[in-house]
Amino acid sequence: MASKAVYTHRDPVLKKRDDFEDILEERRNSSDLRYALRCYTPVLYKGITPCNSSMLKGMVLQSDQLHYVINQLCKETGKATDDIQEEASAILEEMAHCLQLSTVRFFAFTLSKVFKTLFRSICVNEEGIQRLQQAIHEHPVVLLPSHRSYMDFLLMSYILYTYDLALPVIAAGMDFMGMKFVGEMLRMSGAFFIRRSFGGDKLYWAVFSEYVKTMLKNGFAPVEFFLEGTRSRTSKSLTPKLGLLNIVMDPFLKGEVFDVNLVPVSISYERILEESLYARELLGVPKPKESTSGLFKARKVLSEDYGSIHVYFGQPVSVRSLAEGKVNRCQFNLVPRHIPRRPGEEVHSFVNDSAYRLVRAQEENMVLKPWVLMASLLLQNHHQQQTAEGEKRGMALEELTAHALWLRDLSREYGAFLHWPDHTSPSEVVSSSLSLHRGLVRICEGRVHLAVGQAAAPASVGEPQSTITPEEEVLSQAVVILSCVSYRNQALHVFLRPALLASAIHTASSNNKQEVFNSFSFLRNMFYNEFILCPGATVQDFEEACYLLMKTGALQVTQQEVLVTESGQKTVTFLTSMLDSFLQGYQVVCRFLCEEAADSLTEKQFIPAVRKFIIKLLLAGRLRYSEVLSSDLQKNALAALLRLGAVQKVKGAEQGPLKVNKVMVNSLEDTLGGKLPTQKAVSARL
Repeated sequence: MASKAVYTHRDPVLKKRDDFEDILEERRNSSDLRYALRCYTPVLYKGITPCNSSMLKGMVLQSDQLHYVINQLCKETGKATDDIQEEASAILEEMAHCLQLSTVRFFAFTLSKVFKTLFRSICVNEEGIQRLQQAIHEHPVVLLPSHRSYMDFLLMSYILYTYDLALPVIAAGMDFMGMKFVGEMLRMSGAFFIRRSFGGDKLYWAVFSEYVKTMLKNGFAPVEFFLEGTRSRTSKSLTPKLGLLNIVMDPFLKGEVFDVNLVPVSISYERILEESLYARELLGVPKPKESTSGLFKARKVLSEDYGSIHVYFGQPVSVRSLAEGKVNRCQFNLVPRHIPRRPGEEVHSFVNDSAYRLVRAQEENMVLKPWVLMASLLLQNHHQQQTAEGEKRGMALEELTAHALWLRDLSREYGAFLHWPDHTSPSEVVSSSLSLHRGLVRICEGRVHLAVGQAAAPASVGEPQSTITPEEEVLSQAVVILSCVSYRNQALHVFLRPALLASAIHTASSNNKQEVFNSFSFLRNMFYNEFILCPGATVQDFEEACYLLMKTGALQVTQQEVLVTESGQKTVTFLTSMLDSFLQGYQVVCRFLCEEAADSLTEKQFIPAVRKFIIKLLLAGRLRYSEVLSSDLQKNALAALLRLGAVQKVKGAEQGPLKVNKVMVNSLEDTLGGKLPTQKAVSARL
């Protein structure tokens, strides 16, 4: 690290934010049928050749790339060309969308009714829509929404239809296709269906990539997919998947189109529909299979209030400008374009860096609601009171309001995109948020606490109280905690870098700047699978964290030292607490692998085994954070240990045992700070 940091950050608070429009307001005051049947004439890409779904499929099947792959497979397998051609045609039939305006109009009518029932408002940044309209006209467009709910892709199409924009073709998982009637409806409204994994199926990959590229090159419609690959069950951004991004960048890199516009879209829910479902999934309850009957059973959600949604269409990002000075496109002239080739190291690095940059853009434009800040405060208060005896439960309402206002101001200083109604009194804002999330909190004698430890009510009058085991009680409380954590996580990107620095100061052996930086670098590397941390940006992240903490008066940074100011103690304590559960979670995984893991433990057995170990620790009162039960955190911790070489998979075995380097794992546990109780101590308490 350079000994002298240069703080040349623009002030995030000065960043201009677009104005939002509530698109449901008009729907509440006019006919939904007239809206669904209105004239729909979207602006299309200027280079478009008129083309329907069947013509598109014909272009894919006749493409040079697909013919090349089919010929190669004929040589490898000895199958007849016609047979493999037939396979390719069947794959395409299973996959392809078949957009029909009548189905789109049906969805427009139905979704209007549903959205008006579920949500108070759906707010869209109009300037973003105008930018998108211009982008669609000029170049092929790829829409990249964040993915926190099943509602995301329906919402995107609904918004584009509302603003008379070209409807996207959307990459959807095969599980949706299995839903009778609904699967075909989705196909007719623009969804194309892809397998979750292709393995080494060269033919499937060739058909899929050629289908996407043909749609893109012809400007047939904006292509939409989720960079994260799947829904985030934790409301944290997931590590981006590069497969589809590689495919949509390929036509530009090979010079088949002048440019491609990538548009990050941030969708923020005030209350998530799948809230408790996600928490249960993270605790090991299997995800319900998508089915039409399940959809109708879910109608009870229509009686609930899910608050507002904010959808922010970000600045279109030009692939041409991203690639400038980073990729030498001449390399693509050395091999005929139709011959598939694996991306080289330079291209892989470029696509990976671009993916992280796009996910960061999604994060920065997420609109945070007051409840996100309140959930953070209530969680910290809950954990503090677990170890403090004789205290009243929760926080006084006035105390919560005061702390929320303090955190509101701090988050704005850190550049948060916060939607706090300024024309409403703080106490009303807090009361409204608590009311919307009443399933997660309790208010008793003017004090607010999380709804954990509630005794189960008898099934009916006169019946004995149903008994639940201690393990079930732990998991039941964890559902509430993990639901709150998912809201806290929405703000993590705002506080992450300062929180890493605060934790580094806490774990470093002195105030020496180089030692604090080394500690920061270790934590950042350890949590690389947990958060969106751009590759190769350690020094930049450290400088940003120093800048923000200095700007708010919490730190004094010289060339030699990093010192916490007296007035900064509150801020640094709050920030350290933000990452405490992650630190303890990773320590627990290390302890489990060293003391409990059997030599034959496979990756598949790891989650159930570590969950059992954590429940034991929680019941023994030796663990503070029940959010450590999250399978997401456990998987990320294992991924970090595999990446660092502390754990290895036995090569050549599909489900071979994990090989644990106990000395290295023990060392990592020590460096994470503080020793956890030994198994002997736990057993003594059980």
